[in-house]
Amino acid sequence: MFKKVLIVYAHESPASFNAAAKDAAVAALTAQGCTVEVSDLYAMKFKAAATTEDITGGLKDAENFCYAKEIKLASEEGRLAEDLKKEQEKLKEADLVIFQFPMYWSSVPAIMKGWMDRVLGFAYAQEKWYSEGIFKDKKAMLSFTTDCPESVYSDTGINGDINVILCDVEDIMPHPYSKDATSQWPPGLQALTSDIMKTLERLILDQLRPIVRPHLDPLQFAYQLRLGTEDAIIYLLNRVYTHLDQH
Repeated sequence: MFKKVLIVYAHESPASFNAAAKDAAVAALTAQGCTVEVSDLYAMKFKAAATTEDITGGLKDAENFCYAKEIKLASEEGRLAEDLKKEQEKLKEADLVIFQFPMYWSSVPAIMKGWMDRVLGFAYAQEKWYSEGIFKDKKAMLSFTTDCPESVYSDTGINGDINVILCDVEDIMPHPYSKDATSQWPPGLQALTSDIMKTLERLILDQLRPIVRPHLDPLQFAYQLRLGTEDAIIYLLNRVYTHLDQH
């Protein structure tokens, strides 16, 4: 079972489904005896751009600046910016890392991509990939929301297979982590994901059930997308949620 968990969270609204998923994960993991730390990137005003400001004490080759080389040297010599040091310490201590985010343009939000760009560099080296990664005993998980039903992101869906869309993001994790970082979940994590889904389902039912019925008739065009019954219901709920959020 995991002892320490880091949740890298990227959403500005505390009323979002992402926030609910994050809170459910914290509650479920804490109840199982885990120590959970959350890096709330927007609240932290985390700097997304990888720049020379990430390095203290001067550059080794300012004329031919190469971020990857300079950040590696700075990491080895203890010359990283304080925000990077803090995030890297969280990462080193965690047994499980959960990335919680809304999918933006088929990827993670820019602020989370910036976290990956700036924080993970110290773990990369040709001899430290996959089963030899310095985090080979850790687990990593993507937990995210989309604005479309599941069928839209299937291998025959209009947006394409979600596993293909996010393959580049998923590929970031196995290099410094173990190759099976996103598979072979122990029972504790399987229970966690079940708890999260139950919590989100309850939130949807409690908050939307009283107001969904009046909107069902004018929104029945969802079936024009050739969705199955369950996906059509999800689509309708999403449209209602979007409508309410705009008013």
